[in-house]
Amino acid sequence: MLRETWVLFRHGVRGTLQQKIGIVIGAIQPLLFLVLFGPIFTTFGTWETLVPGLIIQLGLMSTGMAGFGVVFEKRSGVLERIRVTPASRLALLLGRVLNNTLTLVIQLVLLLAVAFAFGLRAPVPGLAAGLVLVVVLGVSLAALSYAVALTINEQLFAPVMSTAVVPLVLLSGSFLPMSMAPGWLDAISHISPFRYVLEALRDLFNGRYLTGTVGLGVAVTAVFAAVGLTVGTRVFSRQNA
Repeated sequence: MLRETWVLFRHGVRGTLQQKIGIVIGAIQPLLFLVLFGPIFTTFGTWETLVPGLIIQLGLMSTGMAGFGVVFEKRSGVLERIRVTPASRLALLLGRVLNNTLTLVIQLVLLLAVAFAFGLRAPVPGLAAGLVLVVVLGVSLAALSYAVALTINEQLFAPVMSTAVVPLVLLSGSFLPMSMAPGWLDAISHISPFRYVLEALRDLFNGRYLTGTVGLGVAVTAVFAAVGLTVGTRVFSRQNA
């Protein structure tokens, strides 16, 4: 399975690197917020508060839309041909998910490079721990995205995911901490797991490591990853059986 995952991952990376502009375009929206909204935000906040929110936004937009790959493969018949191969069904999923995660990492590095140029000063340990947290989150989001793409009409994937991603970004507190929101909106935002991950990222970027907020964010990320990979694997295996 590991060999098959590596082969599929390598094949996906080749395709991704042939379309380098796509990687940049995927990071354009968070970069625009960083450049055009960041200077305004820092008049009453800090880069260490804003940038983690943009990272969560990038993760949701990038890996949350990963299922588009399967949609195109279904339309072109590639997925049908893959079904008759002896490759592990888990490898078929993991190869794709790891490719999407690599794309996310490249986009994160680009975003962070611009953020540091503007004034971000996150400590290295907090930065490293935060990136690990986001990568795990990205893996689970990509797996769930593939599961959704395989279980609904291919024409509905884009509107369904867009409708889901936008409120999740807003409720996570990506642009402004939810503590600034009205009480009813703050209460609703606790439904979103991404709020807890984002708050943990903000603590890490501010050099606070052993806090209850970080512990809760790590726990939520671990549970979300377990659920995402389980659902993604089961759906992918069933659809390719």
